[in-house]
Amino acid sequence: MTKLSDRVLVKKAKNHDFEAFEELVTRYETRVYNLAYKMLGSQEDAEDILQDTFLSAFKSIAGFKEKSSFSTWIYRIATNACLMKLRTKQSRTVSLDNKSSIITKGIVDWSGNAEISLDRKELREVINQAVKLLPEMYRAVFVLRDVEGLSNSEAAKVLNLSVAAVKSRLHRARLYLREKLSDYFSARGKLPLLREKARK
Repeated sequence: MTKLSDRVLVKKAKNHDFEAFEELVTRYETRVYNLAYKMLGSQEDAEDILQDTFLSAFKSIAGFKEKSSFSTWIYRIATNACLMKLRTKQSRTVSLDNKSSIITKGIVDWSGNAEISLDRKELREVINQAVKLLPEMYRAVFVLRDVEGLSNSEAAKVLNLSVAAVKSRLHRARLYLREKLSDYFSARGKLPLLREKARK
């Protein structure tokens, strides 16, 4: 059986085809949950965002003008819901505007290091904790780009920013995380190769 495209499923969903909408949920629920979990750091909050995102999408899909892809649209809904929850919770943030507090090097590349791989679980926790300290818009850019793998232009559409703004915020987020990871590795007496990721 030929797999229907998102565009076809969206058109069916607009015509009150609930099974088509359910298929869209099935395709994107894991991605939405992962996005929310990385943004909020809480399983309970991520589950709330997952439910709210698709409930909102179901209610408003008739008005979806399809100028962007469904994936961009659903990411936008989820990201906005996450940002709203972050603002409500008034989560702790750090300022990335003080350039003197950031060492301008690349982010840590720990791939291929066997010793570091042994501590990968601990490393993930260090990264997760560092991501939680990022200001909300830097966090959103970082998660969309470096966790979810969206391009700069896709992230810009989701966040309603210019590509230049996405690149700037991503750069600052990476620098902050690089510094935190450098502290982690330095404390263990080994610092892996540092490099700046360059993706279009």
